Amino acid sequence: MIIAALIPARYNSTRFPGKMMAKLGNQTVILSTYKNTVATNLFDMVYVVTDSDIIFKEIQDNDGNVIRSNNEHSTGSDRIAEACQDLDIDIVVNVQGDAPFINFGGISGLIAAFNDPEVQVATLIQRFKEKDDFANPNNVKVVMDKFYNIMYFSRANIPYNRNSDGVQNFYEHIGVYAFRKKALMEFTSLPQTINEKIECLEQLRLLENGYNIRAVEVDYMGIEIDTPEDLVAANQYLAEHSFEKKMSME
Repeated sequence: MIIAALIPARYNSTRFPGKMMAKLGNQTVILSTYKNTVATNLFDMVYVVTDSDIIFKEIQDNDGNVIRSNNEHSTGSDRIAEACQDLDIDIVVNVQGDAPFINFGGISGLIAAFNDPEVQVATLIQRFKEKDDFANPNNVKVVMDKFYNIMYFSRANIPYNRNSDGVQNFYEHIGVYAFRKKALMEFTSLPQTINEKIECLEQLRLLENGYNIRAVEVDYMGIEIDTPEDLVAANQYLAEHSFEKKMSME
């Protein structure tokens, strides 16, 4: 299989404008995501896909691969579909530009899901660790069946925990998807659906059109950066783990 990672990146994010160019440690968020994706050594090609001159220059100036998207897009999936339509690939992994802590362990499991010929779309999930994170509507919750096929995504607290305040078995969606190329092109040709519009979650379009999405559980992969507060937490997480890595090497 020929596998590509495409990283959609726009500058004018609604909740956090300019977040891709915000500093995470000593480099930008988008450059961190790009470098960590390349460092997995799991892909035949890795590209950032953007319509932003600022982001384009950031990747190009750091010897990265970047594709200019020509059309306006409402979702990251639409942006990468434009970029990959002429690429000779079998699997495309959509790595969100604001997910800088991507690592080998998570992505290798995601790619392995496609050893099952019935899998057309797969995505990553992780267990919630804190009750406050579960309550945050910026963190997308996911409910699965016993075969790890996803039943629903929501910004609301699902499943509703009637008998406890714990979060031990509740799952957070990580914004990393993988598609067979044909499934991605079909998905992005479909009109938006009712629940997709209500929740502002594009992945619901797949479920509402009868596609199965296979969930792949991974160990905690850090923080996705949706808000300025997330960036503060991500820098703290980076500092703590950099210190731990340094201590383990001494």
